Amino acid sequence: MDQLPSFNRALVEKYDRPGPRYTSYPTAPQFHQAFAQDDYRAAAARSNQAQPPKPLSVYIHIPFCKSLCYYCACNKIITHKTDRAVEYLEYLKREIAMQGELFDRSRKLTQLHLGGGTPTYFTSEQLADLMVSLHQAFNMDDSDNHEFSLEVDPRTVTPEQIHGLRKLGFNRLSFGVQDFDEQVQIAVNRIQTEEQTRELVQAARDAQFKSISVDLIYGLPLQTVASFDATLSKIIDIRPDRIAAYSYAHLPDLVRAQKLIRPEDMPPPERKLELLELTIQRLTAAGYIYIGMDHFSLPEDELALARANGTLQRNFQGYSTHADCDLIGLGISSIGKVADSYSQNVKELSQYYARLNEGMLPVHRGYKLSDDDRLRRDVIVSLMCHGRIDYRQIEQKHGIDFGSYFADSLAKLAEPVADGLVELRDDALILLPQGQLMMRNVAMAFDAYLGGEQRGRFSRTV
Repeated sequence: MDQLPSFNRALVEKYDRPGPRYTSYPTAPQFHQAFAQDDYRAAAARSNQAQPPKPLSVYIHIPFCKSLCYYCACNKIITHKTDRAVEYLEYLKREIAMQGELFDRSRKLTQLHLGGGTPTYFTSEQLADLMVSLHQAFNMDDSDNHEFSLEVDPRTVTPEQIHGLRKLGFNRLSFGVQDFDEQVQIAVNRIQTEEQTRELVQAARDAQFKSISVDLIYGLPLQTVASFDATLSKIIDIRPDRIAAYSYAHLPDLVRAQKLIRPEDMPPPERKLELLELTIQRLTAAGYIYIGMDHFSLPEDELALARANGTLQRNFQGYSTHADCDLIGLGISSIGKVADSYSQNVKELSQYYARLNEGMLPVHRGYKLSDDDRLRRDVIVSLMCHGRIDYRQIEQKHGIDFGSYFADSLAKLAEPVADGLVELRDDALILLPQGQLMMRNVAMAFDAYLGGEQRGRFSRTV
C-alpha cells in the first residue's frame, strides 16, 4: 500500500455494504458460550508452551462516563457516583491477580491499553493503584520501548494529569474530539472546546509522549462539508501524530442513546461519502499517510514506518507496531486473544462481581480456532496490514496450494478485479489504490462464515 487511496464515488457507493471490521477472524458473532473459563485456562497453558512464547498485551475496559455522548455505542455506565469506580477497581485488581497466575512470569507485558467508557474517570491515584497491581501480577516492560496507551476525554483531565500519566509509564495517548463544530457538539451532547484539546496535546508533547492520536467521526448530525472542513483545518494545525476518522453508524434501534439524536438532524447518505472524500483529500494533502481502515499517521510516526517495512499488526484496538502478542482482556465486556482462542468477559457489572466473588474468571463466551481459521486469519491480516497476500508465504506456513485451497474465494473477486480494486498476479493478490477504501470487501471473500443471517450485524464497509 505505497500509493494514496483513490476515491471513486461510484465504486464507493457500489461496495458500501455491511461487513466485518476484522479486528479478529473469526469475528465476534462466532463466539459462543460453550467456551468457558476451563477452555480459557487451557489456552493460557498452551500459550506458555509456545516456542518462543509470545509477549503479553493487556486491554482494560473502564466503563464509566460522567455524561452521555448520544452517538456512542460502547459498553458504558453513566454515573457521577465515584464510589462505583472504587468498587470496580477492587474487582479489577482481583481479576488481574487471577490472570497473572496463568502466565509464565518470564513473559514480558509489552502492550497495555485502557479503553472505555472513559479511562480517565479513574483518578490519578486510582490509575497509580491499577499500575501497581499490574506490576505485581505481570513482568511489565519498563524500558519505554513498550506500547502503553490510554484513551482520554479532553473534558476530564488537566495538563498536570497528562504529565502524571507519563510518569505512570503511559507513552501513547488518544484524544477523543469527534468534531469541533459547536452545533454538532450540541446535537450529540459532547461539548468540548478546541482550546481544551490544544492545551492537552501540548502538555502531552511537553511530557514527551511518543505518539499522540486524535479521533474524529464523520456522518454525525448537522455535519456539513464546510463545517467538517473547518474541523479538519484545526486538526491539521494541531498536527497529532495519528488521526483516526471513523464513520458514524446510526443504529437507534440497537443503540438506545442514539434515539436522543433528532432524525431530522441526520445528514443524507451522500453527505457521509462527501465527508470521507474530503477527509482523505485534506489529510493526505497535509502530509498524512493513509494506513488503512480509517487510520492516518505522519510519515515519521512508527505506525507509518511499520506499514512501510511490513511489520504492521492488527488487533482489537486497531493497528499496532509491536509484535503479535497474546492479548488478555480485563474488565466487563473486554475481549482477549490467547493462543488459538478468543474470549470475552461478561458485559454486566453484577455478573462480573458475582463471578469474581466465586473465584471464577468472568469469561462469558469465546472461540477456539481451527486450522482453517488460522489460515484464513493470516490471509486477512496480511491484506488488512500490508495490502497484499503473498501466496508462497501462506503456502509455506500452512502447507497448502493457495490457488486450489482458495479457488472459491478467488472466484468471488472477479467483480472487484474487473472494477480495479485488486490485481491477481501469479504470486500475489495486490490491493490497488481504488481498493484501499474497500479492503474489508476484499477480505470478505476469504471469510468462511459470512452468510445471510450475519449481514445485518456489521457496520457498512465504507
